[in-house]
Amino acid sequence: MKAKALTLCFALLPSITLAAPPPVDPAMLELADQSRCLTCHDVDETLRGPAWRDVAKRYRGQPEVEEILVKKVYEGGGGVWGNDYMSANKRAGIDNIRVLVRWILTLP
Repeated sequence: MKAKALTLCFALLPSITLAAPPPVDPAMLELADQSRCLTCHDVDETLRGPAWRDVAKRYRGQPEVEEILVKKVYEGGGGVWGNDYMSANKRAGIDNIRVLVRWILTLP
């Protein structure tokens, strides 16, 4: 009986490991770090701000949301993910913000 259970576990292992999210692009993480995004955000965990995979999930399939999010990051704002306020991040530059938002929206 134990051998059958162990065989079943090993048979299911490949499908479990395939379910893991793909590795995150190191260049995008470097840009996010340089832009000080990682102070409040993480790809997978909610810190002060929402996890980026949660952002991607919430806005998936909404093409008009990219510019809304770029503006929100650049100018700051609040009320969407709770009571905390997102500080403006103008020092990152609008072009870098746009690159990061596009990348975030592609996360699985």
